[in-house]
Amino acid sequence: MAIQIVMDSTGDSRHFFNPDDARELAKAERRFYELIDAGFTAAVRTDPDQVSQMRTFDPNAEETVFLPRLVGG
Repeated sequence: MAIQIVMDSTGDSRHFFNPDDARELAKAERRFYELIDAGFTAAVRTDPDQVSQMRTFDPNAEETVFLPRLVGG
């Protein structure tokens, strides 16, 4: 099971999906691009101590975290 974690001002929401299920994978890919288009930054853990930004959907990523755009003022 893979997971997409979406952070927001109220905490987070978690979306689990089976990457071997074509329908669930398509839904996860749609969610990825919808969040990116909405201004979220996607990150994936590449090592225990390292995280990398993602700009394209990776169906093999076990955990993707989406962080909202920070607004300064």
